[in-house]
Amino acid sequence: MRETITLTIDPEYAGDLKKGYPLVLRKAVTDADMARLEEGDIIEVVDHHKRFIGKGYHGNQNKGIGWVLSTKEDQELDQAFFTKKINKALALRKDFFNDDDTNAFRVFNGEGDGIGGLTIDYFDGYYMMSWYSAGIYSFREFVIEALTELTQFHALYEKKRFDTKGMYMEQDDFVAGTPGDFPIIIKENGINYAVDLNDGAMTGIFLDQRDVRRTIRDKYAAGTNMLNTFSYTGAFSVAAAIGGANKTTSVDLASRSLGKTIEQFSINGIDFEEQDIKVMDVFHYFKYAARHEMKFDLVVLDPPSFARTKKMTFSTAKDYPKLLKDAIAITEKKGFIVASTNNASFGMKKFKSFVDQAFKDTNTKYKIVEQFGLPKDFRATREFPEFNYLKVVFIQKLS
Repeated sequence: MRETITLTIDPEYAGDLKKGYPLVLRKAVTDADMARLEEGDIIEVVDHHKRFIGKGYHGNQNKGIGWVLSTKEDQELDQAFFTKKINKALALRKDFFNDDDTNAFRVFNGEGDGIGGLTIDYFDGYYMMSWYSAGIYSFREFVIEALTELTQFHALYEKKRFDTKGMYMEQDDFVAGTPGDFPIIIKENGINYAVDLNDGAMTGIFLDQRDVRRTIRDKYAAGTNMLNTFSYTGAFSVAAAIGGANKTTSVDLASRSLGKTIEQFSINGIDFEEQDIKVMDVFHYFKYAARHEMKFDLVVLDPPSFARTKKMTFSTAKDYPKLLKDAIAITEKKGFIVASTNNASFGMKKFKSFVDQAFKDTNTKYKIVEQFGLPKDFRATREFPEFNYLKVVFIQKLS
Protein backbone atom coordinates (compact mmCIF):
# COMPACT_ATOMS: atom_id res chain seq x y z
CA MET A 1 0.00 0.00 0.00
CA ARG A 2 1.46 3.34 -1.03
CA GLU A 3 1.61 6.08 1.53
CA THR A 4 -0.15 9.35 0.73
CA ILE A 5 1.76 12.45 1.84
CA THR A 6 0.25 15.92 1.94
CA LEU A 7 2.61 18.67 0.79
CA THR A 8 1.97 22.33 1.51
CA ILE A 9 3.13 24.39 -1.45
CA ASP A 10 4.92 27.70 -0.97
CA PRO A 11 2.51 30.51 -2.01
CA GLU A 12 5.03 31.70 -4.61
CA TYR A 13 4.55 28.46 -6.56
CA ALA A 14 0.98 27.45 -5.71
CA GLY A 15 -0.54 29.74 -8.33
CA ASP A 16 1.23 28.00 -11.21
CA LEU A 17 0.12 24.57 -9.99
CA LYS A 18 -3.47 25.82 -9.76
CA LYS A 19 -3.23 27.00 -13.39
CA GLY A 20 -2.18 23.53 -14.54
CA TYR A 21 1.63 23.54 -14.24
CA PRO A 22 2.23 19.82 -13.54
CA LEU A 23 5.73 19.74 -12.05
CA VAL A 24 6.15 20.16 -8.28
CA LEU A 25 9.40 22.08 -7.92
CA ARG A 26 11.89 21.22 -5.18
CA LYS A 27 11.93 24.82 -3.97
CA ALA A 28 8.13 24.78 -3.59
CA VAL A 29 8.21 22.42 -0.59
CA THR A 30 9.98 22.50 2.77
CA ASP A 31 12.93 20.36 3.82
CA ALA A 32 10.72 18.82 6.49
CA ASP A 33 8.21 17.67 3.88
CA MET A 34 10.98 16.31 1.69
CA ALA A 35 12.32 14.24 4.57
CA ARG A 36 8.98 12.43 4.80
CA LEU A 37 8.95 11.33 1.16
CA GLU A 38 9.99 8.10 -0.52
CA GLU A 39 10.05 7.69 -4.30
CA GLY A 40 6.68 6.48 -5.52
CA ASP A 41 4.67 7.92 -2.62
CA ILE A 42 1.33 9.42 -3.59
CA ILE A 43 1.38 13.16 -2.94
CA GLU A 44 -1.51 15.53 -2.39
CA VAL A 45 -0.48 19.15 -2.88
CA VAL A 46 -2.34 21.88 -1.02
CA ASP A 47 -1.93 25.63 -0.68
CA HIS A 48 -1.07 27.37 2.60
CA HIS A 49 -4.81 27.50 3.41
CA LYS A 50 -4.85 23.67 3.08
CA ARG A 51 -7.00 23.88 -0.05
CA PHE A 52 -6.53 20.92 -2.39
CA ILE A 53 -4.62 21.61 -5.63
CA GLY A 54 -3.86 18.19 -7.07
CA LYS A 55 -2.73 14.61 -6.63
CA GLY A 56 0.30 12.86 -8.08
CA TYR A 57 3.44 11.01 -7.12
CA HIS A 58 6.89 11.75 -5.71
CA GLY A 59 9.79 11.23 -8.12
CA ASN A 60 12.99 13.26 -8.25
CA GLN A 61 13.51 14.50 -11.81
CA ASN A 62 15.77 17.45 -12.60
CA LYS A 63 14.40 20.46 -10.70
CA GLY A 64 11.20 18.69 -9.70
CA ILE A 65 10.25 16.32 -6.88
CA GLY A 66 7.04 14.99 -8.38
CA TRP A 67 4.23 15.35 -10.86
CA VAL A 68 0.58 16.29 -10.45
CA LEU A 69 -1.49 13.74 -12.38
CA SER A 70 -5.03 14.75 -11.41
CA THR A 71 -6.95 17.69 -9.97
CA LYS A 72 -9.64 15.34 -8.64
CA GLU A 73 -9.29 14.77 -4.93
CA ASP A 74 -10.91 11.32 -5.09
CA GLN A 75 -8.87 10.10 -8.08
CA GLU A 76 -7.12 6.78 -7.46
CA LEU A 77 -3.77 6.43 -9.22
CA ASP A 78 -4.42 2.78 -9.94
CA GLN A 79 -4.42 0.39 -12.89
CA ALA A 80 -7.60 1.89 -14.31
CA PHE A 81 -6.07 5.39 -14.25
CA PHE A 82 -2.92 4.34 -16.16
CA THR A 83 -4.87 2.23 -18.65
CA LYS A 84 -7.21 5.12 -19.42
CA LYS A 85 -4.36 7.57 -19.99
CA ILE A 86 -2.43 5.20 -22.25
CA ASN A 87 -5.56 4.22 -24.19
CA LYS A 88 -6.30 7.89 -24.89
CA ALA A 89 -2.72 8.47 -26.04
CA LEU A 90 -2.85 5.51 -28.41
CA ALA A 91 -6.11 6.79 -29.89
CA LEU A 92 -4.54 10.21 -30.52
CA ARG A 93 -1.81 8.49 -32.59
CA LYS A 94 -4.29 6.66 -34.81
CA ASP A 95 -3.07 8.43 -37.94
CA PHE A 96 0.52 7.41 -37.20
CA PHE A 97 -0.43 3.75 -36.78
CA ASN A 98 -2.16 3.94 -40.18
CA ASP A 99 0.76 5.63 -41.97
CA ASP A 100 2.39 3.29 -44.51
CA ASP A 101 5.53 5.43 -44.76
CA THR A 102 6.30 5.82 -41.04
CA ASN A 103 6.28 3.09 -38.38
CA ALA A 104 8.32 4.68 -35.59
CA PHE A 105 6.94 7.48 -33.42
CA ARG A 106 6.11 8.48 -29.85
CA VAL A 107 2.89 7.03 -28.43
CA PHE A 108 3.06 8.56 -24.94
CA ASN A 109 4.81 11.82 -24.16
CA GLY A 110 4.98 12.37 -20.42
CA GLU A 111 2.89 15.21 -19.03
CA GLY A 112 1.72 16.00 -22.56
CA ASP A 113 -0.33 12.82 -22.26
CA GLY A 114 -1.06 13.20 -18.56
CA ILE A 115 1.71 11.31 -16.74
CA GLY A 116 4.94 13.21 -16.23
CA GLY A 117 8.12 11.17 -16.06
CA LEU A 118 7.09 8.48 -18.56
CA THR A 119 7.53 8.27 -22.32
CA ILE A 120 6.72 5.37 -24.64
CA ASP A 121 8.05 5.07 -28.18
CA TYR A 122 6.86 2.70 -30.91
CA PHE A 123 9.20 0.99 -33.36
CA ASP A 124 7.29 -1.22 -35.82
CA GLY A 125 5.67 -3.49 -33.24
CA TYR A 126 8.18 -2.89 -30.45
CA TYR A 127 7.40 -0.50 -27.59
CA MET A 128 10.11 1.21 -25.56
CA MET A 129 9.21 2.67 -22.16
CA SER A 130 11.50 5.34 -20.69
CA TRP A 131 11.39 6.02 -16.94
CA TYR A 132 12.74 9.34 -15.68
CA SER A 133 12.62 8.68 -11.91
CA ALA A 134 12.48 5.81 -9.44
CA GLY A 135 9.07 7.20 -8.49
CA ILE A 136 7.42 6.61 -11.86
CA TYR A 137 9.31 3.33 -12.19
CA SER A 138 7.43 2.09 -9.13
CA PHE A 139 4.24 2.22 -11.28
CA ARG A 140 5.92 0.02 -13.91
CA GLU A 141 3.51 -2.92 -13.64
CA PHE A 142 0.51 -0.66 -14.31
CA VAL A 143 2.08 0.54 -17.57
CA ILE A 144 3.09 -2.96 -18.67
CA GLU A 145 -0.41 -4.27 -17.93
CA ALA A 146 -1.99 -1.40 -19.87
CA LEU A 147 0.19 -2.03 -22.94
CA THR A 148 -0.48 -5.76 -22.71
CA GLU A 149 -4.24 -5.14 -22.61
CA LEU A 150 -4.40 -2.40 -25.25
CA THR A 151 -1.81 -3.37 -27.86
CA GLN A 152 -0.44 -6.32 -29.79
CA PHE A 153 3.31 -6.00 -29.48
CA HIS A 154 6.29 -8.03 -30.56
CA ALA A 155 8.10 -7.01 -27.38
CA LEU A 156 8.38 -4.37 -24.67
CA TYR A 157 11.70 -2.73 -23.86
CA GLU A 158 12.62 -0.08 -21.29
CA LYS A 159 15.26 2.54 -20.51
CA LYS A 160 15.90 3.70 -16.94
CA ARG A 161 16.92 7.32 -17.36
CA PHE A 162 17.57 8.05 -13.68
CA ASP A 163 20.14 7.19 -11.01
CA THR A 164 19.70 3.47 -10.38
CA LYS A 165 22.14 3.07 -7.48
CA GLY A 166 20.91 0.42 -5.10
CA MET A 167 18.29 -0.89 -7.52
CA TYR A 168 18.30 -4.37 -8.99
CA MET A 169 19.19 -4.04 -12.66
CA GLU A 170 18.22 -6.51 -15.37
CA GLN A 171 20.96 -7.70 -17.72
CA ASP A 172 19.33 -5.92 -20.65
CA ASP A 173 16.37 -3.70 -21.51
CA PHE A 174 14.00 -6.49 -22.57
CA VAL A 175 10.76 -6.66 -20.56
CA ALA A 176 8.17 -8.89 -22.25
CA GLY A 177 7.17 -10.57 -25.52
CA THR A 178 9.61 -12.03 -28.03
CA PRO A 179 13.10 -10.45 -27.95
CA GLY A 180 13.96 -8.56 -31.11
CA ASP A 181 16.77 -9.51 -33.49
CA PHE A 182 18.51 -6.14 -33.57
CA PRO A 183 19.04 -3.97 -35.39
CA ILE A 184 15.52 -3.81 -36.74
CA ILE A 185 14.80 -1.62 -39.76
CA ILE A 186 12.08 0.98 -39.26
CA LYS A 187 10.63 3.42 -41.78
CA GLU A 188 10.30 7.16 -41.37
CA ASN A 189 8.75 9.10 -44.24
CA GLY A 190 9.80 6.22 -46.49
CA ILE A 191 13.47 6.26 -45.36
CA ASN A 192 14.98 3.22 -43.64
CA TYR A 193 16.74 3.54 -40.29
CA ALA A 194 18.38 0.84 -38.18
CA VAL A 195 17.49 0.88 -34.46
CA ASP A 196 18.59 -1.19 -31.48
CA LEU A 197 16.43 -1.04 -28.36
CA ASN A 198 18.81 -3.18 -26.33
CA ASP A 199 22.07 -1.26 -26.68
CA GLY A 200 22.39 1.31 -23.92
CA ALA A 201 20.73 4.69 -23.64
CA MET A 202 20.38 5.46 -27.35
CA THR A 203 18.38 3.66 -30.03
CA GLY A 204 20.02 4.95 -33.22
CA ILE A 205 17.55 7.68 -34.13
CA PHE A 206 15.97 10.71 -32.43
CA LEU A 207 12.29 10.53 -33.31
CA ASP A 208 11.62 14.19 -32.48
CA GLN A 209 13.61 15.30 -35.58
CA ARG A 210 11.34 13.46 -38.05
CA ASP A 211 9.82 16.62 -39.59
CA VAL A 212 13.24 18.25 -39.88
CA ARG A 213 14.74 15.26 -41.71
CA ARG A 214 11.81 15.23 -44.14
CA THR A 215 12.18 18.96 -44.79
CA ILE A 216 15.92 18.59 -45.48
CA ARG A 217 15.23 15.76 -47.91
CA ASP A 218 12.33 17.41 -49.72
CA LYS A 219 13.38 21.08 -49.86
CA TYR A 220 17.04 21.74 -49.14
CA ALA A 221 19.28 18.78 -50.02
CA ALA A 222 19.20 18.59 -53.82
CA GLY A 223 22.55 19.41 -55.42
CA THR A 224 24.26 20.37 -52.17
CA ASN A 225 27.54 19.63 -50.46
CA MET A 226 26.15 18.89 -46.99
CA LEU A 227 27.89 18.89 -43.58
CA ASN A 228 26.25 17.08 -40.65
CA THR A 229 27.93 17.89 -37.33
CA PHE A 230 27.41 15.91 -34.10
CA SER A 231 26.08 13.40 -36.57
CA TYR A 232 25.47 10.40 -34.23
CA THR A 233 24.32 7.67 -36.67
CA GLY A 234 24.10 9.98 -39.67
CA ALA A 235 20.30 10.21 -39.94
CA PHE A 236 20.36 13.77 -41.32
CA SER A 237 23.03 12.73 -43.82
CA VAL A 238 20.92 9.83 -45.05
CA ALA A 239 17.93 12.16 -45.53
CA ALA A 240 20.11 14.61 -47.46
CA ALA A 241 21.62 11.90 -49.67
CA ILE A 242 18.18 10.55 -50.52
CA GLY A 243 17.08 14.12 -51.21
CA GLY A 244 19.74 14.49 -53.89
CA ALA A 245 22.79 15.92 -52.10
CA ASN A 246 25.92 15.61 -54.22
CA LYS A 247 27.90 14.61 -51.14
CA THR A 248 27.45 14.44 -47.37
CA THR A 249 30.06 14.77 -44.63
CA SER A 250 29.18 13.38 -41.19
CA VAL A 251 31.30 14.38 -38.20
CA ASP A 252 31.05 12.95 -34.68
CA LEU A 253 33.58 12.36 -31.91
CA ALA A 254 32.20 8.94 -30.90
CA SER A 255 34.11 6.10 -32.56
CA ARG A 256 30.98 3.96 -32.87
CA SER A 257 29.40 6.63 -35.10
CA LEU A 258 31.45 5.36 -38.04
CA GLY A 259 29.95 1.87 -38.13
CA LYS A 260 26.47 3.12 -37.28
CA THR A 261 26.55 5.71 -40.07
CA ILE A 262 27.81 3.16 -42.60
CA GLU A 263 24.91 0.93 -41.55
CA GLN A 264 22.32 3.69 -42.07
CA PHE A 265 23.61 4.47 -45.56
CA SER A 266 23.82 0.80 -46.50
CA ILE A 267 20.25 -0.14 -45.58
CA ASN A 268 19.06 2.62 -47.93
CA GLY A 269 21.17 1.37 -50.85
CA ILE A 270 23.57 4.33 -50.64
CA ASP A 271 27.27 3.72 -51.29
CA PHE A 272 28.85 4.97 -48.06
CA GLU A 273 32.27 5.14 -49.73
CA GLU A 274 30.97 8.05 -51.80
CA GLN A 275 30.16 9.90 -48.57
CA ASP A 276 32.61 11.34 -46.03
CA ILE A 277 32.40 10.06 -42.44
CA LYS A 278 34.77 11.62 -39.91
CA VAL A 279 35.37 10.48 -36.35
CA MET A 280 36.72 13.66 -34.80
CA ASP A 281 35.88 16.61 -32.60
CA VAL A 282 33.45 18.93 -34.42
CA PHE A 283 35.32 22.06 -33.35
CA HIS A 284 38.58 20.59 -34.67
CA TYR A 285 36.80 19.80 -37.93
CA PHE A 286 35.62 23.42 -38.25
CA LYS A 287 39.26 24.55 -37.98
CA TYR A 288 40.34 21.89 -40.49
CA ALA A 289 37.63 22.95 -42.94
CA ALA A 290 38.45 26.64 -42.60
CA ARG A 291 42.16 25.96 -43.03
CA HIS A 292 41.49 24.07 -46.25
CA GLU A 293 39.00 26.71 -47.44
CA MET A 294 36.19 24.15 -47.58
CA LYS A 295 32.63 25.41 -48.07
CA PHE A 296 29.26 23.71 -47.66
CA ASP A 297 25.82 24.56 -49.07
CA LEU A 298 23.97 22.95 -46.18
CA VAL A 299 25.22 22.64 -42.59
CA VAL A 300 23.35 20.86 -39.80
CA LEU A 301 24.12 21.80 -36.18
CA ASP A 302 22.43 19.54 -33.64
CA PRO A 303 24.76 19.40 -30.64
CA PRO A 304 24.04 17.80 -27.25
CA SER A 305 22.94 20.28 -24.59
CA PHE A 306 26.20 19.64 -22.75
CA ALA A 307 29.39 17.85 -23.75
CA ARG A 308 32.87 17.51 -22.30
CA THR A 309 36.12 16.48 -23.98
CA LYS A 310 39.63 16.38 -22.55
CA LYS A 311 40.28 19.93 -23.69
CA MET A 312 36.94 21.70 -23.42
CA THR A 313 33.35 21.72 -22.27
CA PHE A 314 30.42 22.76 -24.45
CA SER A 315 27.06 24.03 -23.28
CA THR A 316 24.37 25.17 -25.72
CA ALA A 317 23.19 27.74 -23.17
CA LYS A 318 26.48 29.66 -23.41
CA ASP A 319 28.40 28.34 -26.41
CA TYR A 320 25.86 28.11 -29.27
CA PRO A 321 26.80 31.51 -30.77
CA LYS A 322 30.45 30.34 -31.02
CA LEU A 323 29.31 27.13 -32.72
CA LEU A 324 27.22 29.13 -35.20
CA LYS A 325 30.10 31.48 -35.99
CA ASP A 326 32.27 28.49 -36.86
CA ALA A 327 29.50 27.20 -39.13
CA ILE A 328 28.94 30.57 -40.80
CA ALA A 329 32.63 30.70 -41.78
CA ILE A 330 32.36 27.51 -43.87
CA THR A 331 28.86 28.01 -45.31
CA GLU A 332 28.53 29.18 -48.89
CA LYS A 333 26.79 32.47 -49.64
CA LYS A 334 23.07 31.68 -50.13
CA GLY A 335 23.68 28.39 -48.31
CA PHE A 336 21.64 27.14 -45.37
CA ILE A 337 22.39 26.33 -41.74
CA VAL A 338 19.95 24.10 -39.85
CA ALA A 339 20.46 25.11 -36.21
CA SER A 340 18.88 22.86 -33.60
CA THR A 341 18.87 22.43 -29.83
CA ASN A 342 16.98 20.26 -27.36
CA ASN A 343 18.00 22.38 -24.35
CA ALA A 344 14.81 23.01 -22.36
CA SER A 345 16.31 25.79 -20.22
CA PHE A 346 15.56 28.50 -22.82
CA GLY A 347 12.88 29.14 -25.42
CA MET A 348 12.79 29.91 -29.13
CA LYS A 349 13.13 33.66 -28.57
CA LYS A 350 16.40 33.18 -26.68
CA PHE A 351 17.61 30.69 -29.28
CA LYS A 352 16.98 33.19 -32.08
CA SER A 353 18.99 35.75 -30.09
CA PHE A 354 21.95 33.33 -30.28
CA VAL A 355 21.50 33.25 -34.06
CA ASP A 356 21.35 37.02 -34.28
CA GLN A 357 24.43 37.43 -32.08
CA ALA A 358 26.49 35.04 -34.19
CA PHE A 359 25.61 36.70 -37.49
CA LYS A 360 26.16 40.21 -36.11
CA ASP A 361 29.53 39.19 -34.66
CA THR A 362 30.59 37.92 -38.09
CA ASN A 363 29.09 40.92 -39.91
CA THR A 364 26.96 38.55 -42.00
CA LYS A 365 23.40 39.06 -43.19
CA TYR A 366 20.88 36.26 -42.82
CA LYS A 367 17.23 35.34 -42.75
CA ILE A 368 15.36 32.61 -40.92
CA VAL A 369 13.27 30.81 -43.54
CA GLU A 370 11.63 28.07 -41.44
CA GLN A 371 11.37 26.97 -37.85
CA PHE A 372 10.24 23.80 -36.08
CA GLY A 373 9.32 22.61 -32.62
CA LEU A 374 8.25 19.16 -31.52
CA PRO A 375 6.29 17.04 -34.01
CA LYS A 376 2.63 16.19 -33.51
CA ASP A 377 3.20 12.89 -31.69
CA PHE A 378 5.36 14.64 -29.05
CA ARG A 379 2.36 16.18 -27.34
CA ALA A 380 3.06 19.09 -24.99
CA THR A 381 0.82 21.25 -22.82
CA ARG A 382 0.49 25.01 -22.88
CA GLU A 383 0.80 25.00 -19.08
CA PHE A 384 4.31 23.48 -19.20
CA PRO A 385 6.04 25.32 -22.05
CA GLU A 386 9.57 24.15 -21.25
CA PHE A 387 8.58 20.60 -22.14
CA ASN A 388 8.25 21.79 -25.75
CA TYR A 389 12.05 21.66 -25.74
CA LEU A 390 12.97 21.26 -29.42
CA LYS A 391 13.95 24.39 -31.32
CA VAL A 392 15.08 24.22 -34.95
CA VAL A 393 15.63 27.11 -37.37
CA PHE A 394 16.59 26.97 -41.05
CA ILE A 395 18.83 29.98 -41.70
CA GLN A 396 19.95 31.28 -45.07
CA LYS A 397 23.30 33.05 -45.19
CA LEU A 398 22.77 36.10 -47.39
CA SER A 399 26.24 37.64 -47.47
